[in-house]
Amino acid sequence: MDEVTGLELRSTVDEGGTLTLSLEPVTLSPPQGDELIVRVEAAPINPSDLGLLLGPADVATLEKGGSPDRPELRFQVPRERIGGVRARLGQSLPIGNEGAGTVIAAGPEAQALLGRTVGMMGGAMYAQYRKLRARDVVPLPDGAKAADGAAMFVNPLTALSFVETARQEGHHAIVHTAAASNLGQMLQKICLADGVPLVNVVRSEAQAALLRDIGATHVLDSRAEDFRRRLADAIAETGATIAFDAIGGGTLGSDVVQAMEQAANRRATEYSRYGSNVFKQLYIYGALDTAPTTLNRLAFGFQWSVSGFLLTPWLQKAGRETVARMRQRVVNELTTTFASRYTRTIGLAEALDPEVLRAYERKATGEKYLIDPTR
Repeated sequence: MDEVTGLELRSTVDEGGTLTLSLEPVTLSPPQGDELIVRVEAAPINPSDLGLLLGPADVATLEKGGSPDRPELRFQVPRERIGGVRARLGQSLPIGNEGAGTVIAAGPEAQALLGRTVGMMGGAMYAQYRKLRARDVVPLPDGAKAADGAAMFVNPLTALSFVETARQEGHHAIVHTAAASNLGQMLQKICLADGVPLVNVVRSEAQAALLRDIGATHVLDSRAEDFRRRLADAIAETGATIAFDAIGGGTLGSDVVQAMEQAANRRATEYSRYGSNVFKQLYIYGALDTAPTTLNRLAFGFQWSVSGFLLTPWLQKAGRETVARMRQRVVNELTTTFASRYTRTIGLAEALDPEVLRAYERKATGEKYLIDPTR
């Protein structure tokens, strides 16, 4: 097979603090050994992708440029945020953590995958073609479409890793915020199947109804007046001592840990000025709220920890057998537990339409976008 050239979505921040999104031509040499070239047919827009796509840019400063088939968008990064992206200044970075498509070329050691529809992880998926190793793809079940496997890594493996982490650390129930998200719905289904009590925290009654429809028992609206009391009640009932927080900023994570302490103290037989002896763990894995995280630590006692949580380092520590088992479960339950539903499918050029970008940048619950570079 000859070289293949296609367009790839790139994000660049220059020394002056201008972030530019553009479509750049990329030429791929013929695959060697166990290499593959995949025609990308579906790639989801996840919050983690937006972090690299737009970084700390101010979306309100958007300016449109380029041409209809090669559009460009430019944004300004506020001066106080430049320090956070200094390491990427001047670099043209490809976007898209995961995707799926058809193998159109394969090296001698990967011929069995030629013509197969595969799920992929490894970055640079917002592109017409992607070259990668056979170990970085998973063949989809017969009859599955690229859209079915486009989001088979980030959200499914993150949801599974939450349950694995809880078990490994000796926790018996979980609290999850922003729980009506695509990932949150997967986590609820996993917990139901695995018998793990789950307390879901959402921001509206509509989101609560969505989770109840798939079997959730404990769903709390963080905007309700009696939220903190009901949260402590649900934690006392389930015994939850670990939480995964997608919000990040503000006081919600603090409220969860405080509710765990309150629930623990309900069972206490004597007073301790150091708080309960129940260990409480809060993992922050998202930044839907970019404000500082506020912790009312004097309300927690002294048995607690707050940490960041990121999937890739977790997978590296989990070991090959654990990851293989998790990936196989995703394949087995691809169109049930781990099914993703999309609000809209767009092409690469459409992803740089200002109105479309403003829509998917909102990260609204129930509004997930899929890029199909063949459009």
